[in-house]
Amino acid sequence: MQVEISDVSALERSTMRRVILRLVPFLMVSYFMALLDRVNIGFAALQMNADLGLSHSMFGFAASLYFVAYFIAEVPSNLALERFGARRWIARIMITWGLIASLMAFVVGPHSLYVMRFLLGAAEAGFFPGTILYLSYWLPKRYRAQVLGIVATSNALASFASGPLSVALLKLHGVGGLRGWQWLFLLEGVPAVMLGIAALFILVDSPANARFLSPVQTDWLQACLASERSQGSTVGHLSLWALLRNPYFLIMALLCSVASATSSVLAVWQPQFLKSFGLTNTETGFVNSIPYAFTVVAMILWARHSDRTGERRFHTAVPLLLTAIGFAVISLGGVPLPAVLVCLTCCLVGAYSFKGPFWAMSSQILSPRTMAAGVAGINAIANLIGGGLMVNVVAQIKQHTGSYSLAMSPLVVLAVLAVVGLLIVTRKGKRRAGEADRSSAQRV
Repeated sequence: MQVEISDVSALERSTMRRVILRLVPFLMVSYFMALLDRVNIGFAALQMNADLGLSHSMFGFAASLYFVAYFIAEVPSNLALERFGARRWIARIMITWGLIASLMAFVVGPHSLYVMRFLLGAAEAGFFPGTILYLSYWLPKRYRAQVLGIVATSNALASFASGPLSVALLKLHGVGGLRGWQWLFLLEGVPAVMLGIAALFILVDSPANARFLSPVQTDWLQACLASERSQGSTVGHLSLWALLRNPYFLIMALLCSVASATSSVLAVWQPQFLKSFGLTNTETGFVNSIPYAFTVVAMILWARHSDRTGERRFHTAVPLLLTAIGFAVISLGGVPLPAVLVCLTCCLVGAYSFKGPFWAMSSQILSPRTMAAGVAGINAIANLIGGGLMVNVVAQIKQHTGSYSLAMSPLVVLAVLAVVGLLIVTRKGKRRAGEADRSSAQRV
C-alpha cells in the first residue's frame, strides 16, 4: 500500500510508511466486515422476507432501526474511545457487533428482527467515526484524504463482494437444517469477532506508545501533529449543544447524509431493484457488484487528487452532484437495465469518492478538542437521516407506488440541498478569512 506525496524528507517517508502499513490494512479489513454485516440484510431479504412474512414497509423499518440505534450510541461511543483508548474500544465494538450479526440467524419474525437490527446498530456505533478520530492521532493533514479514501474503499469493496459471497451462502439452504439466509448471517459475523481480538495486539493508542517506530520517527511525528494542532481551526472547542447550532457542523452533517443515504438505500434496496428486471438471485448478486468495481478505483484517484492539490471544497461538492444526476435519471422511470447500471455507478462513485476529501476537510474545520464529538455527531446525524429516515421513505414510496425508480427521487433533493449549502457556507467562511487577513495586514 503506497500513498503518494511529493517533496517529503526521508524521515517523513519512512515514518509514514510504517504507520500506514501497520494501521491501514487492518482498519480496512475491519471496516470491510462492518459494512458486510450491515448490508447483507439486502441479500438475506431475497429469501428471508418470504420466510418471516415481511412486507416492503416492514423490511424497510427493520433495516432502518440499525441507523436509529447508531444515531443514539455514536457520540457516546466516540467519547468512550477517547477515554478508554482506541485499542480496547475498537476491539469491544468489533467483538460485540460480530456476535450480534451472527445471532441474527435465529430471528423468527418481524419483531425479533427489529430487536436484532437495533442491537447491531448500537454495537457497531462509533466504529467508522472512531476510525477517523483514531487516524487523526497518527496522520498529518496532507495524508488524510488519501488514507481516509483508501480506508473508505472497504465500504465499496464490501458492497462489491457482498453480492457473490451472499448469493453463495444463500445456496447453503437446508444444510444443517438452516435456511440459506441464516447461514449468511451466521458465517459473516464470525470474522468480526476474530478481528476484534486481533485489534488488541495490532492497534496502538498513540504515537507515543508506538514500539514499531524508532525514537527519531516518534519525535518527528509527534512534533508534526503538535504543530498542526497549534494552527487553529474554523470551529473551535464547542460543547455538543453548541455544535448543533453551528452552521459548519450542520452543513457537514447534511453533506454526509447524502453519502449515507446513497450507500444505505442502495445496500438495502438495490438487490431487489435489480431483481425486478427479471434476474435470478445469482445474476442479481453479480450484476449488483458491477457499480462498486468502478467505485473503488474512482474514490482512490479522487482522494489522491484532492491531497495533491490541497483542495477540499469542490472535491466534496462535485461527487455529490454526480450522485444527484444518477438518481435524477433513475427516478424518471422506464430506464433499461444497462442505463440503470450506469446511473447506479454514478450514484455510488459520487457518494464514495466524496468521503476522503470530506473527512479531510472536516478534520481541518473541527478543532482537536471538538473532533471526537464533532465527527461522531456528523456521522450520527448522517446515519439517522440517510439510513434511518431515507431507507424508510424509500420503503413507503415503494409500498404505495410499486416503483423503485420513483422511490429514489427524494435523494436528488437531498443531494442538491447539501451541495448548495456547502458552497454558501464555505464561501462565507473564505470571505471572513480574507477580511481577517486584510485587517491583520493593515495593523502591521
